[in-house]
Amino acid sequence: MADDWRQADLLTVDSALCAFAEQLSANPGAMERAHVESLRAEDLDDVAIHDAIQTIAYFHYINRVADAVHVALDSGMPDYPDGGR
Repeated sequence: MADDWRQADLLTVDSALCAFAEQLSANPGAMERAHVESLRAEDLDDVAIHDAIQTIAYFHYINRVADAVHVALDSGMPDYPDGGR
């Protein structure tokens, strides 16, 4: 799953969440009602959709903060291009 979520054996709801997260991450300005409706089609209610959006947004926020101050990376992650300076 770490390499390509599309190849993982996921429940359809999890696949829909991954597709939603990918779209919101890659092109947030292109989000449309249809993206939310794809989650509703998986029986996610507004609270669950809100939680998913908050989680995705927080992940991006905290990673940008970490990148800005070059926090220590987890083992196995590639080093910062400038060596963490």
